[in-house]
Amino acid sequence: MASESRVRCEIDFEVSGRQAGYLRAPLSRNTSGWGVVEIPVISVKNGSGPTILLTGGVHGDEYEGQIAVSRLARSLDPAKVQGRVIMIPALNMPAVLNDTRLSPVDNRDMNRCFPGNPRGTFSEMLAHFVDTVVLPLVDISVDLHTAGHSGDSALSTNMHYVADAALRERTMAAAAAFGAPYNVVFWGVDEGATLTSSVERRGILSLGTELGGWGRVNVEGVRIADRALTNILKHFGLMDGKPDTTQRDGSPGTRHMMVRDAAGYSFAPAGGLFEPRNVVGDLCRAGDLAGYLHFVEDIDRDPLEVRYRRDGVLWMSAGPGRVQRGDAVAVLMEDYDAARAAA
Repeated sequence: MASESRVRCEIDFEVSGRQAGYLRAPLSRNTSGWGVVEIPVISVKNGSGPTILLTGGVHGDEYEGQIAVSRLARSLDPAKVQGRVIMIPALNMPAVLNDTRLSPVDNRDMNRCFPGNPRGTFSEMLAHFVDTVVLPLVDISVDLHTAGHSGDSALSTNMHYVADAALRERTMAAAAAFGAPYNVVFWGVDEGATLTSSVERRGILSLGTELGGWGRVNVEGVRIADRALTNILKHFGLMDGKPDTTQRDGSPGTRHMMVRDAAGYSFAPAGGLFEPRNVVGDLCRAGDLAGYLHFVEDIDRDPLEVRYRRDGVLWMSAGPGRVQRGDAVAVLMEDYDAARAAA
């Protein structure tokens, strides 16, 4: 069949207990015509209960999720689980091994390839496997991301504003149980081909994260992720106990935020060296200076000013220094307002 996945999975998700094995995605290359890429997959199943999918490494340069999902996959005891946990710590393995957002195989962003194509590029083929083989088994999806080399992010969960009010409330409750400092309800620049969008098309609860960035492992991001994965299992009844959502500063829980429209984004008007003026978590005002765009290659050329377009808390900040025209250099979030969100 043209729609059948080309990716093979050596474990049976219906079998109880702990299973650990590999997805084998075919990749013909100069040195191996019948080569495959091996992607670790772990299933822990016991009794009755929902199925939770935990994914990391959709982008290869986002490390906190890879670490936390791998750690849970090694330690989760089936006897303590009621339900099923499917864990893929490093989904986009070529990008993970290459330490890049895009796959070195096809130069594609896997998180812009859903629902995928079994006869498409490597990233499309892998996205198709997740969409057609894994997601039909799933009740809850938690996909762990950071800003990678693109920038830095305030430690947060995130979710789309879904039309189904009951699902929206369940997702916000799951975000609160996850226990990051912020949860951001957002309308993104390009979301139709993401894993989140594929999950939502099936009516499945979808929660994402942004737990650091700037191309390094965020110590607090890993700590939050480790705690949060157990919190999620407890929240949905797969494990006994109550989620621990106390923040490091002693505050009691998660602050719900939103990025309602394009006014929350500031973009680079030209290519240059961007100097940010704030760090994530800072309170910013409309008209304040977001940063300077420098042209160090041109003698006596003055820098351009980039300013915020609304009041808010800095959620995302540009990271690599040199940016291209059209790059988002800052994203502001504001407190969640149900009435405005629904407008």
